[in-house]
Amino acid sequence: MNQNSISRRSLLTLAAMSPLAGGAAPQRKIPVGLQLASVRNEMAQDPLGTVRAVAKMGYECVEFWAPCYYWTPKFAKEVRKILDDAGVRCYSTLNDIGFLTPSKIQQAIDVNQALGSTLLVASDAEAESLDDWKAVAASLNRAADKVRPLGFRVGYHNHEEEFTPVGGKLPMAVIAANTAKDVVLQLDTGNCLQGGGDPVAWIEQNPGRIRTLHCKDWIPAPKPKCYFVGLGEGHLNWKKLFEAAEKTGGVEYYLIEQGTAPKHTPMENAALFLPIFRKLHGD
Repeated sequence: MNQNSISRRSLLTLAAMSPLAGGAAPQRKIPVGLQLASVRNEMAQDPLGTVRAVAKMGYECVEFWAPCYYWTPKFAKEVRKILDDAGVRCYSTLNDIGFLTPSKIQQAIDVNQALGSTLLVASDAEAESLDDWKAVAASLNRAADKVRPLGFRVGYHNHEEEFTPVGGKLPMAVIAANTAKDVVLQLDTGNCLQGGGDPVAWIEQNPGRIRTLHCKDWIPAPKPKCYFVGLGEGHLNWKKLFEAAEKTGGVEYYLIEQGTAPKHTPMENAALFLPIFRKLHGD
């Protein structure tokens, strides 16, 4: 695992390159991070130790997911210190959409402030009809209005359901059409493919709104076997994905999420996939 590490000095240099607010340019360095749900069992057993181990792998950023909502700001600051010491950033957290309701959003704000994150991404909306999905969009707008004056943004993360047509329309398209333009559409590539969507076409249809991606490969199979594949070994067209994300989507940082590939543990995969990703990207 250590052989995949980069020097502390290099990490600090890369961490200083904060994602840009404007459109992406292909020549700029885009941080590559890990969605920590990839190592969810390790995070549940030893969150601080797992963050330390991931930071040593060479990732430039990480994204925490729903369990971090329950952290106290004090514990979140302990996590932040580990990240700061390693030169790693947390730009976003992924939360159940219920955490952005008026009664819960302040806790999300407090934890994200402690972590240094400025993007609150929601997911797992329980919606069936088109009207339900419009209501999801309205809730995202309300949350965005709440956090915008504080310097935060709100986003939505897709699972396969958002790319499965309802009443002749894609739920993700309903969300895109009914939310403010600064609501980020976080694209999970594997989930998009599993739902029958085309990640590249989706990016091209939503210029400037795909600020962050969960980069997950995929093979045609029932869940969860569709994700039992190594990074770069599935059906995702990485070259076209990167081109679209950087020329059209406005990507600010990439997140690897692929903890279920065979032959290795999730932590081993996390270490192995970073150099694979960089090779796929042409770094």
